[in-house]
Amino acid sequence: MRRLWRECIRHYLGWIVLAVVCMAVMAAATAFSAWLMEPVVNEVFIGENRAMLWPLGLVVFATFVIKGLANYGQSVLMSIVGFRIIADNQNRLFAHLARMDLSFFYNHATGGLISRFTVDINQMRTAVSNVLTGFGKDLLSLVGLIAVMFAKDWQLAAICIFIFPMSALPILRLGRRMRKVTANTQEEMGLFTTLLEQTFQGIRVVKAYGMEGYEKSRIAGIVERIFSLNFKSARTRALSSPIMETLGGVAVCIVIIYGGYRVIDGATTSGAFFSFIMALLLAYEPMKRLANLNASLQEGLAGAQRLFQLLDTEPEILEKPGAMDLGSVKGHIRLEDVRFSYVPGKAALNRITLEVPAGKRVALVGASGAGKSTILNLIPRFYDVDEGRVIVDGTDVRDVTFASLFGGFALVSQEITLFDDTVRANIAYGRAGAEEEEIIEAAKNAAAHDFIVDLPDGYDTMVGEQGIKLSGGQRQRLVIARAMLKNAPVLLLDEATSALDTESERQIQAAMDKLMQERTTLV
Repeated sequence: MRRLWRECIRHYLGWIVLAVVCMAVMAAATAFSAWLMEPVVNEVFIGENRAMLWPLGLVVFATFVIKGLANYGQSVLMSIVGFRIIADNQNRLFAHLARMDLSFFYNHATGGLISRFTVDINQMRTAVSNVLTGFGKDLLSLVGLIAVMFAKDWQLAAICIFIFPMSALPILRLGRRMRKVTANTQEEMGLFTTLLEQTFQGIRVVKAYGMEGYEKSRIAGIVERIFSLNFKSARTRALSSPIMETLGGVAVCIVIIYGGYRVIDGATTSGAFFSFIMALLLAYEPMKRLANLNASLQEGLAGAQRLFQLLDTEPEILEKPGAMDLGSVKGHIRLEDVRFSYVPGKAALNRITLEVPAGKRVALVGASGAGKSTILNLIPRFYDVDEGRVIVDGTDVRDVTFASLFGGFALVSQEITLFDDTVRANIAYGRAGAEEEEIIEAAKNAAAHDFIVDLPDGYDTMVGEQGIKLSGGQRQRLVIARAMLKNAPVLLLDEATSALDTESERQIQAAMDKLMQERTTLV
């Protein structure tokens, strides 16, 4: 809770203070409306004083107007705080994940990461809003109404104050149960998101292999688990209601019987008694909300715990303090006695030494799984070697900044990556501010211009998620155009033409040969 306050809430202290001021005004208006019952009953209904009708009526009206405006003010201010918490933590989390290395993403399901941005952070926002509102509006209203109760009849107030703390122990136990259920629900929602993403992206394979029934059963299973957890959460939360209703009934029953005797005996007036009753009834709702407050808090803390666990995870590959700028990359690459494994104890590369002179073209040939793609991943430091060194232009890649290292490479992988954006944006990805002529020239060199101009909106055509609206060859040519536009000194071509037909491959071969001139190229 302290960390949540320090990192997520404290920055909005000014907004919160203003909201608390509005809450205090609303609480005072609520208490004052209960206090007004005494003159209304005594002066108007019992005393039949016509002169007090308009003054009391106008005061009651003004009280409710002030209460409404104060409630609006605190709602708006708390919305600002709540939604800023969402926005800031989503930006913070994305910035943190962008620093993580490839192995982190290979070991964490995409759906689980997405659920941190949606489910967990929203749970935090709801908890913060509810807790601050509870401790502000509800608690202040409760304090004000209790003050009215003591002012009207301290003996009755003392009886009521003694009864309601009895609910504290069961409410705390319910809160601990809620936190556990919420954490499990959030885990299942992450799995659910992952499964949906995989199924929709692989729908072609699902249909081709007739696996719709299998996927339905998997979805149904996880949906049922989420239903069970949600139902358990709702049932746990609802348990606070009978507790509060029972205690509330006991309090009202005692007040009516004992207070009635006091009015009959003349120990207090009817107006004071009705004012007390109104204060008690008005206090009942904020007491119920405060009773549910612990459940909301535990839900938010479960989300915060999952978020902070992710934020506390540091990347395995870090930029060295005081790392040097690689400068203008010439492209001399050397691997010295490199050993690397994705899984401890199972070497993917074992004692590999390789030298690629600047401006030369080298083809890595071998069976599938021999480590060709692994070598291409080690050169730009997507992974760190277990032993040995990877050297670019005489400098160990671990001693240079990421920006200068990545700036010297262009990668075309067998894993085609396009974003749900325009053709133009996908080609210019990684080359901010590229001119239109440069984009078109890169597309022509990659044999992509002709099919692009035939698209419905040309270069402004949206390609869809992972380029789903394009053919495999078209997607590959856009990726090659992207690499051509970057115009980097070192080209890493990981089976770059694997998705091209014979004609397309022939069309871009001359452009590829031209592009590779005086550049270090690993194929």
